[in-house]
Amino acid sequence: MRIVAHLDLDAFFAAVEELERPELARLPLIVGGDPHGRGVVATANYVARRYGIHSAMSCAEALRRCPEAVFVTPRHRAYSEYSRAVWAAVREVVPTVERTGLDEGYLEMGEVADDFRRARVVAEAVQAAVRGATSLSCALGVASCKVVAKVASDRRKPGGITVVPAGREAAFLAPFPTRVLPGVGPRAEERLAGAGVELIGQLAALSDEELARLVPGKVGRLLRDRARGIDPRPLELTAKAVSIGHEETFERDVADRERLHDELRRMAGRVAEHLASSGQVARTVTTKLRYPDFSIRSRSTTLPAGFADADKIGELACGLLDRALADRPGALRLVGVSVSKLETHEQLALT
Repeated sequence: MRIVAHLDLDAFFAAVEELERPELARLPLIVGGDPHGRGVVATANYVARRYGIHSAMSCAEALRRCPEAVFVTPRHRAYSEYSRAVWAAVREVVPTVERTGLDEGYLEMGEVADDFRRARVVAEAVQAAVRGATSLSCALGVASCKVVAKVASDRRKPGGITVVPAGREAAFLAPFPTRVLPGVGPRAEERLAGAGVELIGQLAALSDEELARLVPGKVGRLLRDRARGIDPRPLELTAKAVSIGHEETFERDVADRERLHDELRRMAGRVAEHLASSGQVARTVTTKLRYPDFSIRSRSTTLPAGFADADKIGELACGLLDRALADRPGALRLVGVSVSKLETHEQLALT
């Protein structure tokens, strides 16, 4: 039995800003561009959404709807750091993942769950892992295919889980507007609505002749299949690792710099062993820090030539830790080291 989940972090950009500045959580918060210019809303927290503010809306319109809104410029580096922490936590529960963005992706639940009841338990474990690693919340949809899982993940936001067992796909989708079906763009929605087809169930019921007239060709057949809960797409996986790393959460927060250096050097040794076993070298080292308030920082450095030496990785990682702590001193909940810009020895010989 195939079981897939779609994970969607709740108001991700805004949630990260609230984590780092908790006072923002009570205010209508908008992450986006200049409200006095041509900026657009990247995301809004749930307080702001009560005013009808949503992503892709102009910031000027958002300000008009909520004059007391707080606007924050996106910090993509910070969001990337939190995203990496989220997906590392997810993979501890469900190893096979297709990331479709910083804040969403698909999970191959069938690897760890034999049925949909067990899949719900696994989904709850994923939520707990994400929350424990980052304090962020997420919603999950669990179904027999990607399209149903994606629609389901949006049903109980924030922080909910929606399970659609096998055989219930078409019935679940039927009452929703066609625009929520992945693949139905504005033009297709308008064309379908002009013929009185406004719900997914109506799209699923179209005959071949009606479908060919409204949405001709392969696209129409694809959308009707999806409306019926038919979606054979597998997860798209990255065959090649883009980084190798190790991180650990301490039982108690650690402020002692010498101990932190020792931990990083030990991790560097494990990373170097992995590089050696895979016949690779790296050019970039990254040190990751998580503070007691769950905020995340990382620092990276890239060298012109590849290396795989544990001492070198450890030396660079410790220097990066010192750089980060100079910017923000304090005890740490977690440290980690990773390497990227990987190359094989064969690649080096060809360059």
